[in-house]
Amino acid sequence: MMPNAVVLATGLLAAVKTVGAVPVAQEPGAPTTVFEDYPSPPTVSPYAISHHNVTSHGPYDGPPATTTGALSTVVLAASIAPKPPPPQIVAYPADGKLHGDQPMPFTPSGGIGTNGSEPVYKVASDFDYQSLALALFHEWIELDLFHWGLATFSDEEFEKYGINAEDRHLIQHMADQEIGHASVLANMLGPSAPKQCTYNYPVSNVREFIDFNQKLTRWAEAGVYGFLPHLNSGPAAQMLLQSITVEARQQLIFRQLGGQFPMPEWHTPGIPQSWAWTLLAPYISSCPHDQTRLVWQNFPALHILNQPNPARVNGSDAWNETTGGYANTLSTEDIPDEELCINAEDPTLDCEAAVSQNRSIPLSHPGREVFLQWDAPGKLVGPNNSYVTTTNVKEPKFAAWLSQLNVTYTPLLNVSLEERTAYTIQPNVSTWLGDPAVNGTMFMALTDIDLYVTPYNVTAINPHVAALAVYQAG
Repeated sequence: MMPNAVVLATGLLAAVKTVGAVPVAQEPGAPTTVFEDYPSPPTVSPYAISHHNVTSHGPYDGPPATTTGALSTVVLAASIAPKPPPPQIVAYPADGKLHGDQPMPFTPSGGIGTNGSEPVYKVASDFDYQSLALALFHEWIELDLFHWGLATFSDEEFEKYGINAEDRHLIQHMADQEIGHASVLANMLGPSAPKQCTYNYPVSNVREFIDFNQKLTRWAEAGVYGFLPHLNSGPAAQMLLQSITVEARQQLIFRQLGGQFPMPEWHTPGIPQSWAWTLLAPYISSCPHDQTRLVWQNFPALHILNQPNPARVNGSDAWNETTGGYANTLSTEDIPDEELCINAEDPTLDCEAAVSQNRSIPLSHPGREVFLQWDAPGKLVGPNNSYVTTTNVKEPKFAAWLSQLNVTYTPLLNVSLEERTAYTIQPNVSTWLGDPAVNGTMFMALTDIDLYVTPYNVTAINPHVAALAVYQAG
């Protein structure tokens, strides 16, 4: 073998060497291929991960799982105690001058992974593995969900909402993108990477399909933003970053296809992994018997009884108009035709698919009473009903609104622990002047304290969460 040869390894895990920056993989069982010396990178592309069309959809109806609950070892404490910030960060003067020797021309001192060591595109800790495995669960469901919607609903049903053949091709293209995302993650995880599952979608028509998509892609995107800066493996973070930026575009596109303003918020929030897993797991019916289990918590569901409904002319004028569950996906059932915005003749009220829609009636507003009901813990959810919802909270006292850079708390009012109901008031707060903090597709949790957290340490809120939901603020 020549000194500069690149080996494409068999099996799922990439070889030590790479072509370009992408971890190289071959389909399992494919012959090893060797490229001798070459003046430029080879034109042969690596195999994408093996995948198939899921043929079964619907709730899990199999036997009880033999293993239940999240993956666990020895738990050292109920929560992680807060500590002061690293002294070197506090001490850095940030005056625009250089304060260290330059490792090479035009390069400042500092940084992580900048010492010339060869990058290895694999997970480097349990935290890395469990975080990327969670992300792969999301890529698999998106691959299936996008295909499922195109196969389930007719062209005429899509056309009714202004979603034409070119738009449907875009949805197909986004499904194909998930093949690449899944391939990258599976390569970095290795042979035990999670596999495709079967799924259960809370939708019965095109409008509900589009709404579920825009919510799913938001919590998948936000879930990665929450853990990305905490990964031990910088190379793995780089690869995932270059996939999740596409996911962000998908979320924007599904909002456009739903006739919503594409990006009303100025910042996209990050959420803890347990929030993303809580929101995703109920829509996974069953997985292969040897599927990798996750460590993340499953919180009880929070039902927003008057969840704003983007299918309405007046989205705030809604009561029990969701398909239920954690996503609180909109429902169009029993809404009179004249109250559906797709039928509005006034261009300031209609919600046909468009690059941008500036509707004159906002979906929600500060001061709005938001009525809530939450599930008790102990419900079986997720693959094969093998995960169990849990919470440490005995009595929720606050609604935590997580959006953009903020977590804002409002008190729960008229709380009934027997009925597990309450209401709260949508807050009037801004991230920046002119930028309402409560906006877009965001998240709401019920908590027992108003713990101060910021985007980088938002996971500290988990021990205080009673229930969780997506809130459609705008």
